[in-house]
Amino acid sequence: MRDLTRARDDMKGQERKARQQLNAFVLRHGHSWPKGKTRWTQSHFNWLESMSFDQSWQQIVLQEYVDAVKAATKRVAGMTDQIMKALQDWNLSPVVDSLVALRGIDKIAATVLLAGLGDISRFDSPRQLMAFLGDEHTSGDKRRQGGITLTGNSHARRMLVECAWSYRFPARQTMHLKRKAVNASEEAKAIAWKAQKRLCGRYRTLTQAGKNTKFVCVAIARELVGFIWDVVRQEMSKVA
Repeated sequence: MRDLTRARDDMKGQERKARQQLNAFVLRHGHSWPKGKTRWTQSHFNWLESMSFDQSWQQIVLQEYVDAVKAATKRVAGMTDQIMKALQDWNLSPVVDSLVALRGIDKIAATVLLAGLGDISRFDSPRQLMAFLGDEHTSGDKRRQGGITLTGNSHARRMLVECAWSYRFPARQTMHLKRKAVNASEEAKAIAWKAQKRLCGRYRTLTQAGKNTKFVCVAIARELVGFIWDVVRQEMSKVA
């Protein structure tokens, strides 16, 4: 499973690079997609492919960039399908089902975290797992906690920050969250709601204090690790 998740992450990296190259080409020629409108939709691609240039070779360059983005997206989708198929026979599939109760975590994110970090329950406390993924310094009676560092697994760190972004909204028990948590244990659902109340409030407090949103997301990701540890510890005892 680790090979699959890492391959998908590599494909995502290629997709991001292809999109950046296409955006750079378009901007160089004075075109910009309206602010606030979603990119990489069919409408966006229609807009890109409707552009006309004075030179025929420029038209070819545009189409090659567009094709590169579409091909990269297709590869990501293919790897995602492979992960979902493999997940059906994975012994940690029940743990994945409970992790998705957490806001911001879907099956792919849960699989990446479990495959990348291994048996999370091997850490005796959430603080140990946080230290594995984050920066923690102690000086005298003061302890300073930093963000996610290069310690640990890069794929897991990136996924954690992406998941943390969803806590910018107020804590709510939405239908979407209830549907995706349908196979989660009751203990996992309770932990997920506790996480929402804590992390959504934390996000609001930090942003109101004037902190940069990127810094806030990393701080939320760090705290999210503790709730992930709690869910995994509960579920691994059942799998064992």
